[in-house]
Amino acid sequence: MGVQITELLSRKEINLNDLANKIIAVDSHLFLYQFLTTIRQRDGSLLMDSKCRVTSHLAGLFTRSTKLMESGLKLVYVFDGEAPKLKHEEKERRAGLKIEAQKKYEEAAKKEDLEEMKKYAARTTRLTGEMIEEAKKLISALGLPIIEAPSEGEAQAAYLVKKGKAFAVASQDADALLFGAPILVRNLSVVGKQKKKKKIAYEIFKPEIIELAENLNKLGIDQNQLIVLGMLVGTDYDPRGIKGIGPKNALKLLKQYKTNFDKLFKEVKWEDYFNFSWEEVFDLFKKIPVTDKFKLEWKDIDKEKVLKLLVDEHDFSEERVNRGVERLVKGKEKKLQKGLGDFF
Repeated sequence: MGVQITELLSRKEINLNDLANKIIAVDSHLFLYQFLTTIRQRDGSLLMDSKCRVTSHLAGLFTRSTKLMESGLKLVYVFDGEAPKLKHEEKERRAGLKIEAQKKYEEAAKKEDLEEMKKYAARTTRLTGEMIEEAKKLISALGLPIIEAPSEGEAQAAYLVKKGKAFAVASQDADALLFGAPILVRNLSVVGKQKKKKKIAYEIFKPEIIELAENLNKLGIDQNQLIVLGMLVGTDYDPRGIKGIGPKNALKLLKQYKTNFDKLFKEVKWEDYFNFSWEEVFDLFKKIPVTDKFKLEWKDIDKEKVLKLLVDEHDFSEERVNRGVERLVKGKEKKLQKGLGDFF
């Protein structure tokens, strides 16, 4: 779901080249979900190989990663660990929604309504353990580092940026800001032209940077208040938040109650909506487990492993995969030659 507070935030459009040579901590699960949701056939069905195994996630991961690498970004993919107990309710709710979406997809299929089929098919998206392991194999073959978070991947990615190990977190969601990420970069998973829903026209997505300190100053709140603002609107730990409170109303309440959070949550009747205390959610954002046990090391692309996984195992076009790999290799050689030229 992600916390819905971006309408309050100042953001700046940038070009991919602005992120060249910068380490970007990727919210891996969000990227993979987006690939599974958007990379589909006309009827909404996922891309599959000859053995009926889903390949949409690998197609998106290969195309997007190589594009970003070509632009000079140093990607590190951060994967979720064990989900907090408070997230289980939200996971159950999403599972229920997927079941309903599947029923509606089947109804649309009977009517041969392609638009409805595509709409509901996207809502049935599931990221399986097998897909995650395949994604990790591809990421490693591309020479990129992987970090296994002890809990939430976004929290671990935010920790990397806070510690100066990365420049920014790459995610569509603003949750990383609640975890304290100094810089968030949006739209890296969707850069370029995307067809508008139910329209012939396309819209252009450009990377956006959101700076935490700038926005806290603009909103006139501190980090703790930002967490509370998110909780009032709704996070993955308190789904849908407090009824009738959107981002702007939440900000007004914070201006009124300042840091007297206990009084604020009593006023909005938190206990009527949730069977756990507001402190439990707040503490999750403040104290969620992260780790220092990782190694950031970028290696050369293992072309043979990439070809084996994508072409031999999943029927990708050898020409297309070779083309993507060769562009990266040539780009790296060109940069090396330029560097040597500057040296001499």
